[in-house]
Amino acid sequence: MIGALGRRIAGLVATLLAASFVIFAAVYAAPGDPAVFLAGGRDKLTPERLATVREQYHLDEPLVVQYGRWLWDCVHLDLGRSFQYSDQVTDLLGARFPTTLALVGYATVLFVVLGVGAGILAAVRRGTWVDSAVVGGTTLTASVPSFVGGIALVALFGVELGWFPVTGGGEGFAGTLHHLTLPAVAMALGALAVISRVTRQAMVDAGTAEHVAVARAAGLPEREIIRRHVLRNALGPIVTMCGLVTAGMLAGTVAIETVFGISGIGSLLVGAINSHDFPVAQAVLLLMVTSYIVVTTVVDLAHPLLDPRLKSMRSPA
Repeated sequence: MIGALGRRIAGLVATLLAASFVIFAAVYAAPGDPAVFLAGGRDKLTPERLATVREQYHLDEPLVVQYGRWLWDCVHLDLGRSFQYSDQVTDLLGARFPTTLALVGYATVLFVVLGVGAGILAAVRRGTWVDSAVVGGTTLTASVPSFVGGIALVALFGVELGWFPVTGGGEGFAGTLHHLTLPAVAMALGALAVISRVTRQAMVDAGTAEHVAVARAAGLPEREIIRRHVLRNALGPIVTMCGLVTAGMLAGTVAIETVFGISGIGSLLVGAINSHDFPVAQAVLLLMVTSYIVVTTVVDLAHPLLDPRLKSMRSPA
C-alpha cells in the first residue's frame, strides 16, 4: 500500500514537472516579444533599451535556464509580477480563484445530483418511456456546447424573464448563488449528460451480478436491493467520472466566464494572453493543470476504496 502510494506521488510529481515545462515553453514560443511589451511598445524603442530590458528580466538567457529560474520561484510560491497590472501574480490568483472555485463547485453539485438521479431513474425504468426520455434529453444537452447553452440561458432567464443577473460574480453567499446560477447551469448541462449515461450503464451492469439475483430470489424489497447491492457496486465508476468531469471544469471555465463576465481565472487567462502578460498566463495555466492532475490522482486513489469488488480482490484469501 505504501509502495503503491509512493509510486502514485512520484508519478504525480513527474507529470507536474513535464506539464510545467510544456506550459513554460508554449508561452515562451507564443507570438509577441515580452521585452517589447515591457519596454512600453515599439514606439521610440532603441536596440539598447531592448537589450537592457532583456537583461533586466533574464529574457536573454537560454530557455532551459529561464525555465529553471521560473520553476525554482514557483516552488517558493513566487509567481512573479504581472506585466499588465504590476501586481504580484499570487495576489491576482488569490482574488480570482475563489470565484472560479465557487462556480465549479456549484456546477458540480448540480450535475452530480441531477445526473446521478437521472441515471438511476433510467436504469430502474430501463426499457420504458422514462428511460427513453432520459436518454433523449441527455443526448440533446450533450450536443449543445456550454457557451451556446449559456447564451440561450442569458437570453431567456436573464433578459426575457429577468430572474437572474447576466454578469458578475455577486457578493455574499446569497448574492454569489444568485449570480452564478446561470453559468453553473450552463456548465452542468453537458456534464449532466455524461454522468447520467455513466450512472445508467454502471447500474445496469451491477444489476446483472449473481448476488443481486440471489437477493431478488430471497424476496428482498427491490428498493433495498437497488440501494444496498446495485448502487453500492456502481459507485466506483460513477465517482470516478464525477471527479474527472470536475477536474475538467477547473481547467475549462474560460468560455463560461467570458460569456457571463465573471472575474475568475478563466477571464484572467484570456486578458493575459491578449496583453502578452506572460507571468500571469503561465501561472493560470499551471494552476489549472495542477488542479486537474491533483483531482484525478485523488479520484484514482479513492476508486478502490469505493468499489467493494476491487477491495475483495486485494484482500488476502
